[in-house]
Amino acid sequence: MEEPRDDQAEASYTFGDRSSSDIVVRLRNEEGRDDWIYCHSKILTEKSNYFADRLSDKWPTCKILDSRYCVEVICQESNYDHHINFLRLLYVVSDDVSEDNLCHNVKSALGILCVAKELSCPQIVAACVNYLEAVPWEEGEEEEILRIIPGIGPEAEPVLARLQPVDQSAVVGIFVSAFRFATSSPSLPLCDVKSSAQEQIEYMITEDDDAPLLIADEAIKIEVKECVERLFVRFFKCLEEISSKPVDSSKNECFRMVVSDLSWAFQILTKMEMVRDFVVTWVDSSEKLVKVVEQLETTTVEIRVKVIEVTAKVIEAIGYGTVILPTAKRLQMVKLWLPFVRNTKPLVDSAVVTDNDGDDDEKEGVRCKIDGEIWQALESSFVSIILALPSSDQAEILTEWLSKSGLYPDLTEAFEVWCYRSKVAKRRLGLVGGEEDENGMS
Repeated sequence: MEEPRDDQAEASYTFGDRSSSDIVVRLRNEEGRDDWIYCHSKILTEKSNYFADRLSDKWPTCKILDSRYCVEVICQESNYDHHINFLRLLYVVSDDVSEDNLCHNVKSALGILCVAKELSCPQIVAACVNYLEAVPWEEGEEEEILRIIPGIGPEAEPVLARLQPVDQSAVVGIFVSAFRFATSSPSLPLCDVKSSAQEQIEYMITEDDDAPLLIADEAIKIEVKECVERLFVRFFKCLEEISSKPVDSSKNECFRMVVSDLSWAFQILTKMEMVRDFVVTWVDSSEKLVKVVEQLETTTVEIRVKVIEVTAKVIEAIGYGTVILPTAKRLQMVKLWLPFVRNTKPLVDSAVVTDNDGDDDEKEGVRCKIDGEIWQALESSFVSIILALPSSDQAEILTEWLSKSGLYPDLTEAFEVWCYRSKVAKRRLGLVGGEEDENGMS
């Protein structure tokens, strides 16, 4: 009669079958749990090097009575079930069985992997590694994988492939592609993708608990500069479109989106220390921009809000000396934007006071809301710019402000400093002493 093949013989063994078992694996833990698992030595020794050694003649206790019929395994309560699952898998693992039939979730695969490594079963180790390498992980699972996998050894390295640092050229490629898309002002259906690209670009170049993923070199800065220049081209095109009659809502929306992208681009340029060209371009276009936005009959408050968000950043860069401009340019910015901001704030304040019964009004109010910090930043920046102007220009600006009953922005600080400087100017500059000398000589 033909002898059964090994795989046929293995198929005849059933995990936990006491009637055919020739060995017991006794699982125990410190909490007092004690389970007797009925197994088969042929399966254990062929699949696990640990059991092969444990049941061999070379094992120190091989001569002790019953040592070959009962193997005690001590384990922690946390991986107790993983040991049982491991023993069960010894009966099914083979080259013909796919990993998805062996592992059912990441937690189980990690637990079984640790046991398989401890009890030296290369087949199950490989199956768990292949499973973990292929399936998606949740955030908590990813942290657990990072904790466990490095201790398994080289055979588990493929699991960490998705977490390995990439070549710097790949990072640059991703950054450039993302920046081009983020500044391309895509159509409305792609706005969520654009927002994600903008968020990730900012994350890549921000230093937090980790170093920035990318340090911009000259080539990257040139690419970024070109992208922003193209964004400004679209900005000027939209500005021309909304300045012509008639103006429809789609043109307004296009303009709003481009200005919003410019606001984001300024943040990135600030982190990359290359805002000068942006500021100069915004300053040069301010006169036309203010004129167009103020004259739009159908303009929404939302457009004014977006324009102010960008202007606040530009004014701050000028006011605190990040970008140095001639006196005439700084004076022009104050004279253009101070009235615009003063006229816009009441419109924004009234827009956010919405009718609770009207969903559309409420949405409009949310879109038109400006963070209080922006108003404060604008106020501080205007004060800084004004105090750096010649005193005669300061007097002109403050006179106009006082004639408006001291409305926003509050220039009280600038007014007080101007009064002090003006009163002590002659004494501080030595002019009084010079006049007295001249009178004494006459």
